[in-house]
Amino acid sequence: MANMNFNTTFVPVTVDPDKIYDHSFAIIKEEMGEHPFTDEQWLVVRRVIHASADFELGRSMIFTRDAIDAGVQSILAGRHVVADVQMIESGSGRKRFQKHGGDLHCYIADEDVAKEAKAQGTTRAIISMQKAVSLHEGGIYAIGNAPTALLELIRLVKEGLAKPDLIIGMPVGFVSAAESKAELAVLEGIPFITNAGRKGGSTVTVAALNAISIMADERAKAAK
Repeated sequence: MANMNFNTTFVPVTVDPDKIYDHSFAIIKEEMGEHPFTDEQWLVVRRVIHASADFELGRSMIFTRDAIDAGVQSILAGRHVVADVQMIESGSGRKRFQKHGGDLHCYIADEDVAKEAKAQGTTRAIISMQKAVSLHEGGIYAIGNAPTALLELIRLVKEGLAKPDLIIGMPVGFVSAAESKAELAVLEGIPFITNAGRKGGSTVTVAALNAISIMADERAKAAK
């Protein structure tokens, strides 16, 4: 058994990583109580709560009816995932995408993106979305930091220039974050996962994305 003597008054319940996860999920289930989410949606919500310790954020999540299946099918089809910031790129289990033929990409730090954003006097997040849709058909877009990226992606969808398989749009902040998610919540024809209000962020977007990719792996194993 691992040494649990931290020389502190408090002693952790366990130091086994798997048991910590299980215990955390049990606490989340108990404290969340009744909720309106389907079983598969709940797998996403509980990971978001686990990543944020924020039940209000979890309760504010919004799904289209086909969002989970659309994300799973996209991964299994080898479609790519596009992130708005590198924190999502580094935090996701990208090997789960790669084993099915896809990968995760983030273009916000690309030199050509920065140059074009400066020339146009706009954000790199906006230009990175334009670059992404020019390179990839369909796929999952995971946006957790930049409201302008989400608003630009919505514009591209409305103008028929982009058709993502799934949008996970949960940017955080005080300027345009809540408003961008409100725009996503009424977008027609594209599966999405979002939340209401200012809360969000790369951490919870990664949590939602990882939940989807884990379900994809489990579905692939079950099909064998």
